[in-house]
Amino acid sequence: MNPDAHKLWQAPQWAFAVLLALLGMLGPFSIDTYLPAFAGIAESLDASPVQIQQTLSAYLFGFAFMGLFHGAISDSFGRRPVVLWGLVAFTVASAGCALSQSIGQLIFFRAMQGLSTGAGIVVSRAVIRDMFPPSQAQKVMSQVTIFFGVAPAIAPMVGGWMLVHMSWHGIFWFLTAVGVLLWLAIFRLLPETLHTTQRQHFHPRNLMAGYWKLGSDPRFLLLALASGIPFNGMFLYILSAPVFLGEHLQLAPQQFFWCFLITISGIMGGALVSGRVAGKITPKRQIRIGFSIMLAIALVNLAANLLFKAHVSWALLPLGIFSFGWALMVPVVTLLVLDLHPDRRGMASSLQMFIGSTANGIVAGVVSPLVMHSTVWLAVSSLLMLCVGLVSWVYIRYRWPDIGHTIAHA
Repeated sequence: MNPDAHKLWQAPQWAFAVLLALLGMLGPFSIDTYLPAFAGIAESLDASPVQIQQTLSAYLFGFAFMGLFHGAISDSFGRRPVVLWGLVAFTVASAGCALSQSIGQLIFFRAMQGLSTGAGIVVSRAVIRDMFPPSQAQKVMSQVTIFFGVAPAIAPMVGGWMLVHMSWHGIFWFLTAVGVLLWLAIFRLLPETLHTTQRQHFHPRNLMAGYWKLGSDPRFLLLALASGIPFNGMFLYILSAPVFLGEHLQLAPQQFFWCFLITISGIMGGALVSGRVAGKITPKRQIRIGFSIMLAIALVNLAANLLFKAHVSWALLPLGIFSFGWALMVPVVTLLVLDLHPDRRGMASSLQMFIGSTANGIVAGVVSPLVMHSTVWLAVSSLLMLCVGLVSWVYIRYRWPDIGHTIAHA
């Protein structure tokens, strides 16, 4: 924690959370805003559905790859420069997407977007731990998650409105404008939170030593799996929305927002509860409750899809409950990850995001196309991804029982 943290931000805590949430929202907003335009882009650029899907996979894999370096660089040069240069690259890439005249150009600039947007999520997590002690950091992390949850809910609606009233090009011009405005806000408002005494020497040998230190720590890897992989239990449904909502549930495109609204309501509710119980119950208990909720609803969802034909009257509710359980436990797991190696918090945030984002990319490019045409296989895949995280956490508790055992107040 920065010893001068109390001097860096004098405004209300919620305002700091909003600023960081806006920074973190850029990633999911860039994913979801253009989803309603898939058909329009395919027609305009004479592209196949597989090629259109590659624009999403290119973004996600770029997001995962560069995420390896954003945090490490911020550990050496500070948080502000990484964020500001990332926003510059994102703005240029968004303009490139808007000007694309072929599917190849669009895939290239989407990859460039992915390479740049990870800076926001990675650095914002490190900034929170720079500024606050553990129990307070959990509250801020939960507040960020609440605001962060708004992006996936409103992004498809914004994208759909722009597609109707402008064109798919207008969606990317909108993201260009968002990049400019966010750069101005970060430049004026976000202080440098990494204390000069806490900066790491920027040298390849030092970086490799840090990556090895984290990558060879089984506690870090298991905690990263526990936080990142279960997210795909609900993200799979978002990625499969055109088929899941349109074909299976017979919803019109203008009704898709119900899925996002229910899912994000669950995320916001879980994050709110997580913030309320911060410092009151042990991390391990909170994580156990979150996993129990996700496991129970995933099993119910699978059973319902095996016994009944999916119907809108019940098929969306499991997504909201699952997302509630995920948001309840993920702020705590994230803080456990960041505190394993306090001198490498930026790098830890990078590697944690890399693991989660790589899983997102595999789900988007491989799993979703394979299972989206069956509600049973969607439910099975969701359960299996949850189990990866659950088994990771159970093994951590067995092998290192002290992790998450006590309530941290300072």
